[in-house]
Amino acid sequence: MTKVLVTIFFSFCCICLLAQKIDKKLQKRIEETIQGFNGSIGIYIKNLKNNKVVAINSDSIFPTASMVKIPILIGVMDKINRGELDYRQKLQYRDSLLYPGVDILGSLKDTAKIELGKVIMLMLTLSDNTASLWLQTLAGKGTRINEILDSLGFKNTRVNSRTPGRELNRTQYGWGQTTPTEMATIMEKIYRGEVVNKERSFQMLRLLGRNYWDEHAISQIPPDVFIASKNGAVDESRSEVLLVNGRGAQYLFCVCTKNNKDQSWQNTNEAWTLTRKISKITWDYFNN
Repeated sequence: MTKVLVTIFFSFCCICLLAQKIDKKLQKRIEETIQGFNGSIGIYIKNLKNNKVVAINSDSIFPTASMVKIPILIGVMDKINRGELDYRQKLQYRDSLLYPGVDILGSLKDTAKIELGKVIMLMLTLSDNTASLWLQTLAGKGTRINEILDSLGFKNTRVNSRTPGRELNRTQYGWGQTTPTEMATIMEKIYRGEVVNKERSFQMLRLLGRNYWDEHAISQIPPDVFIASKNGAVDESRSEVLLVNGRGAQYLFCVCTKNNKDQSWQNTNEAWTLTRKISKITWDYFNN
């Protein structure tokens, strides 16, 4: 019996290794491209046609910044699926929900009504923080969202902000934390219909395909290609996750950075410039 278990375990390990076979040519090109970056960078790229990957610091933990809005979306969709929320239900906005900034939701008058689906759209498309924090609460707060992430097998991706017991993590990583591998794999699970259920996964995928913030990785991909994505940015960290499907290419792409020396907010920011270069290399590679 022990020999059988050892054989099964060995076979499983071999399958996992094969499933994560490194694309050596693309890996080398990207390793050369990121040389000299003034910060810490993690990259995970997966060709969904042959499962070959590029993995550079891909299991290191990085701040999510606004990429945390994908886990929040999952939490809301779980509530919708349970019948505890309705996508078209009217919500009442209150001034107490305002997160200071330039968000659209925060410009509504106190007691104004808005559909839940529109609040979700604001969170994902415009990365509206007032909408996102409201939805985090409606989803059951960070505690419930983290339970869902854990149930899906994600051990490093977590909501930290306004989540009891995660104060130290918040100090280190901010609103949320993840790894390039996990964030890309969350996107893959959504794409494959494996988050909540197929209906909700496909609904999430459509919502993630409407990103207003398209100046960086997305800008290097032709406009007729479907892209589901989410960006994240704070002073010391710029990150982006994409699922790309079109013109014969089908891949996941996640670049995360932290400890960035260049903290500027112009389009010439070093991390954003590097992300565009990596995205262009990846798109061209999969379309040769």
